[in-house]
Amino acid sequence: MFSAFSSIDIHSVRARTPSEVAVKRLDGIGHVLSDLDLADVQTQDDLTRALMSLDTADKCIRAIRAEFRTEAASDRLVRKAESLMALIERTRDELMGVRAA
Repeated sequence: MFSAFSSIDIHSVRARTPSEVAVKRLDGIGHVLSDLDLADVQTQDDLTRALMSLDTADKCIRAIRAEFRTEAASDRLVRKAESLMALIERTRDELMGVRAA
């Protein structure tokens, strides 16, 4: 689900502005989430861990976005945050569908 972020080298780009630093942090969250494999969710404990990971990532993204409430965030930051949050929501829905099955 998050494999689009797995090829990003988050250390190769130097951030110059606070917004660029925030984008790098979002890239890192996407990179961590790229290791989340829905096929590995077999037990209730697996499901709980996956959902906790998604919830934590969502909170981190919201915290990053909150830093820019009083200053302008780059379009790239806003798009990346919204994209990650949408992926998290779709993954959460998928996981809950697996649980119901």
